[in-house]
Parts: sequence; structure tokens; C-alpha cells
Amino acid sequence: MTPTPPVKHLWRNFLMLLKPFWASKEGKTKGLLLLLVVLALSAGSVYLQKVLNSWHNQFYNSIQGYDFPQFKSLLLTFCWLAAIWVLVGVHRTYFNQMLQIIWRRWLTQHRISHWLANNNFYRLQLTDRQTDNPDQRIAEDINEFVGSTLSLSIGFLSQIATLFTFLSVLWTLSKPSTLSIGNTSFHLSQGYMVWAALAYSVFGTILTFWIGRPLVKLNFNQQRYEADFRFSLVRMRENAEAIALYQGSQEEGGYLRNRFLQVVDNFYALMKRQKVLGFFTLGFNQTAVIFPVVLGAPLYFAKQITLGDLMQTLSAFGIVQGSMSLLIDNYTDLARWKSVVDRLATFEQGLQQAENLPRLQPEKTGHALQLQQVGITQPDGTCLMENANWQLTAGDSLLIQGPSGCGKSTLLRTLAGLWPFASGKVNYPENSQSLFLSQKPYLPLGSLRQALSYPLAEVSNTEAARVLQLVGLEKLTAQLDNVEMWGQILSLGEQQRVAFARILLVEPNVLFLDEASSALDEQSEAELYQLLRKELPHTIIVSVGHRSTLQPFHEKTLLWQANGQWQFA
Repeated sequence: MTPTPPVKHLWRNFLMLLKPFWASKEGKTKGLLLLLVVLALSAGSVYLQKVLNSWHNQFYNSIQGYDFPQFKSLLLTFCWLAAIWVLVGVHRTYFNQMLQIIWRRWLTQHRISHWLANNNFYRLQLTDRQTDNPDQRIAEDINEFVGSTLSLSIGFLSQIATLFTFLSVLWTLSKPSTLSIGNTSFHLSQGYMVWAALAYSVFGTILTFWIGRPLVKLNFNQQRYEADFRFSLVRMRENAEAIALYQGSQEEGGYLRNRFLQVVDNFYALMKRQKVLGFFTLGFNQTAVIFPVVLGAPLYFAKQITLGDLMQTLSAFGIVQGSMSLLIDNYTDLARWKSVVDRLATFEQGLQQAENLPRLQPEKTGHALQLQQVGITQPDGTCLMENANWQLTAGDSLLIQGPSGCGKSTLLRTLAGLWPFASGKVNYPENSQSLFLSQKPYLPLGSLRQALSYPLAEVSNTEAARVLQLVGLEKLTAQLDNVEMWGQILSLGEQQRVAFARILLVEPNVLFLDEASSALDEQSEAELYQLLRKELPHTIIVSVGHRSTLQPFHEKTLLWQANGQWQFA
């Protein structure tokens, strides 16, 4: 099914994205100052345009009157005006770029903080199917939103200022005249050029909107397909070993080709629509060059206006018509900008939805890990656990066993405060630190030392070497500062040993192990559990596993029964 933009309230969404930065301290100070500087330089450019427009009149009149001294003087004047024009234009671009990077930095940091807060990055994928590729929205869409918003808004303000400035010039130049063509006389009222420019621009704008309307949907889809294809490539790289072992390169190649075909097909549709729009806009702009000449030339040849008047009129008409046609000239950019606003608004709404979901937030108020009337369901309402009431004190250990899909891992997510579909109350020991380990440990990018100590600060060589030796990875001691893709270099069993070393460094009060030793042989698994009991005798351990060999290392066992109930054994 072809995805379509899920939001339609453009201006409401735009203000929602615009307000946070400009209401912040940095936006009110540095951002506002830079915006005022850019607007002042834009106003200066408009003024220089007006001066140059008047210069055209004098320059061409000097040519018509063969006035060489005035011609030389006006050339010198033009050199000064051109130098000032360049100086203003360069600094306007420079300060605009400075404002853009400040705004982007603030907005990116703000979105990342919101995405990471309360584990929204995890909850978002449970509750929102419209927010695809959050990474692309943060990395690319924010950049494009800021750049396009500044470019289009400042450009529009400049065009509006230019329009009103040159409307008065064109109105003054369009003096009442009577034009005779053959035996027919035409009376031209004051400002006839203004009305001609207005009619020409309104006609072009209406046709542009009609022709270019499909571009909004096409741009939205193009950004999504590009992000999906890029994500597929990254995912294949991260799972390269598994794909190679399955000999799944042909299947993956077909999947990647299908993703890329979506990119290509939508791009062709985008090209075709832009081609149609391009025919119209380019033809419209080329006609605009000759249109004022057709209107003004008869008056010149009738000797009712000078060459300077004609050239100034043509220049002013072009500027006025260009300002009135700003929607025509920028329609493709506007369509792309709207698609970016839609995507960022969907992302923000998804984060707000994840933020507002009910959550079972664990508290740290007692001396034990305690569950009170805890109920857990799947997103569709299917019950996984109800009215759970049990507690574990310092040094206790619990093994949770049951068939796949019965809710073992979901119980751990609930105890971590991640699972939104839960009720009741969970208490941890006061001032306790907890640690959760999954079947496939997370090894962050960076050195082995960073992977070992995650999420703590880096540890000393002595401490790192000690825990590596305890878990049977002393051979890695010399590679502590090597920066590698450790998740791909180390086997799953070695990664799980690194995770156990991490436990020894963190020394949690409450430890959750979700199939955390499944890749190890039974003897190694037994040695590591014995190590935990020796090094962390007061830690509460909750394990999820299928092996019966785990039972000797746990004082209590929570079993899933055939009737769908949980029971201690």
C-alpha cells in the first residue's frame, strides 16, 4: 500500500515545530538577533534594487542622449552599487547560515532528548506505526525543515518588501496615456502596468497549484522510500554474519531491489510531474520577459516615453511580476517543505503519544523487589499475567520458566518500566541500582573498554583485566583500547561473557538475566552463575531461561502452567 501524508493541518503543525526554539532562551536572544540582522540586510538589498532601478533610467537616457560624461559617471556609480550589493548579499547568506546551524543544533538536541526521555524510543515502536525511520527524521528532516523554513520565509518577506517598493515605482511609471493603433485609440489609465502584472501573476499561480499539487504526496513518499532503503542496507550490514550463514544473499538482494524499486518508481513519478510543472513555469517566466515589452513598446515608438522610461518600466515590471509569482517559482520547494513538516509533525505526535501512555513506573521505597497486584497484557488485551504478588529480598534468586510467548520477557520489560500495557505496583530496594541483560548483549560502538563498562564511565586497566580474567576472556586484555565492531568480531558466547563482566563492574543490587547465558555451554554457564553468587552475594537475581540446569542456581522458580497461570515451585 502506498503511504500517504498522515497529517493535513499544515499551519498548526508548522507552529508546533516552530514555537519551541523561538520560545527558548537561545531563540529569544541569539536567534532573534541573527534574524533581525538577516532581515535588515534583506531590506538593504531591496533598497539597492530600487536604487539600481532608477539608475537604469538615467543610464539608458544618457545613451539615448549621447551624453558621454554622464555615461562615465553612471558607470562609476554602478561599480560602487555593485560592490555594496555583493557585500550585503554575502553577509546575508553568512548570517542566515549561522542562524540555521544554531536553530538546527537546538532543535536536534531537543528532539533527541525527547526521543530518549522515559525510553520513548522503545515505546514509540510499540504504539506508533506511522513514524517510520526516526533516525532519518532527526538527522535529515530537521536539517531540511530549518533550512527550507528560513530560505522560504525570509525569501517571501523580501519578495513582499520588494513588491510594495516597486509597486509604487511601476504605478508612477504607468502614467495615463492614449495610444493610437491605426484608427483605434486606447486610453491607458494610471497604473495599467500594475494591473497587467497582477492579472498575469494570478493566472500563473492558479495554474501552478493545479499542476503541482501531486508533488506534496510524491515528495513525502520519496523521503520515506529513501529512508527505508537506507535502513535496509544498514540492517543487512549489522546482520552480515547471520545472512551469510543462512546463504541468504539472494533473498536479501531481492528484498533490497524491491526497496530500491520503490525509490526509483516514485522518483520517476516525481520527475514526470516536475517535468509538466517545469514546462509551465519556465514558459511562464520566459513569456514574462516579452510581456511588458509588448505593453510598453507602442508608447516608446509613439514617442510618449523615453528609452530610459521604457527600460526602467521593464525592470520594475519584471521585479513586481517576479514578486507576485513567488509561489510559482517556489512551488516545488514548498511541496518538499510541506512533506518535511508532515513527517516531523507525525514524529512529534508519535512521541507525545508514547509520552502520554500509562506506565507502571517502578518505585524505590522498600527493602525488597516487590510486586503488588501486577497485571500484564499484550497490546491487543490478551492477559499474560494477573494479580502477581511476590517479593525477593537481598541475596534471593528467581528462575522464570515457560514456553515461548507466555510473557517471560514481557514481565522483565514491565519490571524495567518499559512495557506500557501493565498495571499494579513494583517496588525496588531503596537507593538500589538495577541491570538488565538480554540474550544478545548490546555492545556500543567504540573501544572494548567502553563496551565492557557500558553504561558506566570507563574503568581502569586493572579492574578491566580482573573481570575479563574472571569471565574467561583474559585473551582480550591487550585489546581494551582497540576500536572495533565488537558485536561482529566476538561470538555470541563471548559477547555474553562480556555482559557478565559488565555485571561485575556495575555491581547491581537487582539483576535481570533474559536468556543471558543461552549461547554458553552448561559448564561455562554454571561457572558464571557461581561467580555471580561469589562476587555479588547480596544481589537479587531474576533469570529467564529454558534449561533445567539453571535451577540449582536459583532458590525459587516461577513456572507457567497449562491453564495460563503462573505458580511458584
